[in-house]
Amino acid sequence: MTATRINTVLGPIAPAALGFTLMHEHVMVAASGLYQSYPDLLGRGPEARAIATLQRAKAAGIDTIIDATTFDLGRHAPLLAQVSKASGVNIVNVTGWWLDVPRFLRGVGPNQMAREFVRDVVEGFRGTDIKAGLLKCAADIDGVTPPLETMARAVARAHRETGLPIMVHSHPGTQLARRQIEIFREEGVDLTRVKIDHSNDTTDIEYLKWILDQGCYLGLDRYPGRLVSPRMRTLTLKTLIDEGHGDRLCPSHDCICLHIHNERADGTIPEEHDYQRSNPDQYLYMHRQIIPMLRELGTTEAQISTLFVDNPRRFLAGA
Repeated sequence: MTATRINTVLGPIAPAALGFTLMHEHVMVAASGLYQSYPDLLGRGPEARAIATLQRAKAAGIDTIIDATTFDLGRHAPLLAQVSKASGVNIVNVTGWWLDVPRFLRGVGPNQMAREFVRDVVEGFRGTDIKAGLLKCAADIDGVTPPLETMARAVARAHRETGLPIMVHSHPGTQLARRQIEIFREEGVDLTRVKIDHSNDTTDIEYLKWILDQGCYLGLDRYPGRLVSPRMRTLTLKTLIDEGHGDRLCPSHDCICLHIHNERADGTIPEEHDYQRSNPDQYLYMHRQIIPMLRELGTTEAQISTLFVDNPRRFLAGA
């Protein structure tokens, strides 16, 4: 299925309008409802800080970000719309589920959740007319637990109904995508519309090529990251390009602009949250660090454009 329009938080746009796109980022990560109830935990002036950060991104040539923030990660769609309008950056938000399935949802079935996710796409997030442009599910080091399997199957069924692509939080250290892809096959998902994220937390080329062989895209979206050095992440990316897989690779940061500012032992509250201190460049790390490294390694401008312009457009719109 090919989409003629893609839902952003400010309304649908043509695929060609996506431009330079970062395929896995976050404007805000928090507990569900925290922004509305306890906004001071996010530091001073969170809206202005998010707008300024994305204005800098726009000035550097970033046209679109995929905001991978689900309900359980604290999504607040009106904030995303405010930030997008003020910065000029397109924001495509997801529906689906991350890892935090509360006890009150245990026993809820995949068809029930699929209906909710479809409503987010067709009608909009509750109380707004802001519609999801992408689906998301997740599992991590503990594997695809029963509650997370419910969410994965719900996302798969919502995909079949809406035609939207799926981004998947995965754990490459345990080769978890093998089980996630198995579930998608059982549900009849078009695997060319699936992106397995956090894949550059490993340098296991054989495993990454197996995912690509299934038809999926790879989200190489943890920069600078912790488990693998930025240079090794980039060498893995370059190896996959050189072996002919450049048309299904999506580098990004998994940057978090707004997050909880944790109190120090002495009782003071830092101006920057922990994730910002680990990546002061925020959404510009790719431009300042990784794209220059790719050029040094011999990557062409056409190949770079494929990574950040062509691949996001084809994944979101469908080939």
